[in-house]
Amino acid sequence: MKAKKQILAGKKVAVLVETEYIPDEIKKYQSFFSGLGAEVELLTYLWGKKERIVVSDVTEPDKMPETLTVCKDVADANPNDYAIVLCAANYVACRLREIPPMGSLGSAEELRTPSAVRFMASAMMNPSIVKGFLCHALWLMTPCPELLKGRKVICHTVVLSDVVNAGAVFVPDESHVYADRDLVTGRSAADLDKYCNKIIKTYEVITK
Repeated sequence: MKAKKQILAGKKVAVLVETEYIPDEIKKYQSFFSGLGAEVELLTYLWGKKERIVVSDVTEPDKMPETLTVCKDVADANPNDYAIVLCAANYVACRLREIPPMGSLGSAEELRTPSAVRFMASAMMNPSIVKGFLCHALWLMTPCPELLKGRKVICHTVVLSDVVNAGAVFVPDESHVYADRDLVTGRSAADLDKYCNKIIKTYEVITK
């Protein structure tokens, strides 16, 4: 049991975040994976600054948003330094694939170039890294359909058409989570406990 608790000792977990993140989701990752011995790092765009404050989503009119201070730029991160890389739920992926500068017309090809897209694309090509995409997060990978083609996933219905059109195979699993080898997906933040447990089970399988 003691070994099980420290299954991630000496390992790092990356969590990609942005404004409109879900506070309880990020707190879950920090407590769950650090409880297994991992160092949890939050990554986002710092835009040349040493740190940046991102603001949470608010679903109730009388509730104040929460904030996170992020000190690691995804542009400077190497996915191969991590055992597990996760893209947070909600509209995080939408913001992470924004083409700078803000307001740019861009192109479909340019959507492959944002640092967060390239970071996760590189991780997708390494089967020894567990990749996790929750809720809307697969939006981050739709600019790279060759990496989704044939992969079995579950996601929120909001992004389902985009994900299927990118070549993924939708699996409407009643558990709301699904693992296709090194790729773990979940329907929504309501499924966090099952999603995190599936990530660890997947990590155990691919590191045997």
